Amino acid sequence: MLTSQQLSNFQTQLNNEKKELLERFDQNDHFGLQRGHYHEAMGELSSYDNHPADEGTDLYEREKDIALNEHEELHLKNIDKALQAIEQGTYGKCEVCGTEIPLERLEVLPTTTYCVKHTPDEDISYKRPLEEGVLLPPFGKFDLDEEDESVVYDAEDSWQEVAEWGTSETPSDFAFPNDRYENSYNEADENIGYVEDFENFVGNDMYGKNVTVYPNEQHDHYEEALDEEGIMTAFGDLPPVEHDPYTEDEK
Repeated sequence: MLTSQQLSNFQTQLNNEKKELLERFDQNDHFGLQRGHYHEAMGELSSYDNHPADEGTDLYEREKDIALNEHEELHLKNIDKALQAIEQGTYGKCEVCGTEIPLERLEVLPTTTYCVKHTPDEDISYKRPLEEGVLLPPFGKFDLDEEDESVVYDAEDSWQEVAEWGTSETPSDFAFPNDRYENSYNEADENIGYVEDFENFVGNDMYGKNVTVYPNEQHDHYEEALDEEGIMTAFGDLPPVEHDPYTEDEK
């Protein structure tokens, strides 16, 4: 059991720590988090003209500020809790099991009100920066289950679009290398931004008329695939009423 002198010493130490902590919060505006968006702390008005690498560094610093602020707020909460326990006469006893907390533990961690066995300090925090929303579904994971895969623009589509500009892998890393970098990742031939192949080279006006074919690389691949199969469309041959003169058999 702690003596009255020991309790007084711990109370003085805790009050001094609380005073210093509140002064730090006042000086750094809770690590700049009270300024709103982290651009305000750097004098930036927008992310538009910033390099992505600089934005990544700023986001890392923001994450660090949040972690430090959360750590200090928890420390302040524990100080208030320990001071309250001193006033109530329960300081030095585990609030879960009621056993005496060793003096050596209190000297190292005067804010604790738990024994080693019941300490909650192993809890994981889930407070994250708003900017990390891009790591959450649908961009935060790859949905490899084809049955649940939708046609929306998701993480896989995002990765494939970026991978077209090159990755750490090169064609020489594969047993059967491709001639082009954009074809060196999984499902490189998957449509991005459209569903049917012909949607990439066929268009019409705002009234749905004047259908026009715009020749491009996708159109060439589409025509080659039809020629290999010997069909007129991906859905099969057109019915006779829709045949154009050039498709009629020569007599």
